[in-house]
Amino acid sequence: MKTILASIITTVLIVAMTLAAMFALVWATVRVTSLPTPLERAVGMGLELLFGVVLLLGTTWLATHLAVRIFSPKEPPSVDFSELSKTGIDESSSPVAARANAPSRARTSAASGARFKGGSVV
Repeated sequence: MKTILASIITTVLIVAMTLAAMFALVWATVRVTSLPTPLERAVGMGLELLFGVVLLLGTTWLATHLAVRIFSPKEPPSVDFSELSKTGIDESSSPVAARANAPSRARTSAASGARFKGGSVV
């Protein structure tokens, strides 16, 4: 029930913030277009673009942040450490170990410019 209520409140908050940002940007546009000199209008338009980016990115950040906080798991998943190897990494399954143990011809055929005859190139 808490999650549903938080979701509804967050949605209403994000819609209200986005509408407020749009009204602020329209107000700023009206003010900037009424400036008397072209230099002032150019500076005003640049600041208006910066203001709009900050407002709308801030709204998007808040929306995603709240969604993650609401819907993320409350406790970390349990991990069973008994199945882990006692020595750490099993070197036989490591891709680095597999390449290092490969025959020398397989390692150098691509570097020597030999024709590729199918199979994996990785």
